[in-house]
Amino acid sequence: FRQKEIFDQRDTAEEDPREVEASKYNLNYIGMEGNIGCMVNGAGLAMSTMDIIKLHGGEPANFLDVGGGATTEQVKQAFKIVSSDKAV
Repeated sequence: FRQKEIFDQRDTAEEDPREVEASKYNLNYIGMEGNIGCMVNGAGLAMSTMDIIKLHGGEPANFLDVGGGATTEQVKQAFKIVSSDKAV
């Protein structure tokens, strides 16, 4: 990356373990406090999905974007990460 020295200071012990695991597979994951798991293809779709969940009274448990070129392995890991949340 452009700022290698900054990224070399990353302390994964201070991060959500699910976010760390997702980054190993080039997945974009953000944990939230709801109980409805979201795994989508594209950030725009993720935002729209979370809006619809909230519109109907639910709370999203995460933002997980697998991206357009997701492999079978990435999707498999994404399911594991979402299902590891005990609130989902």
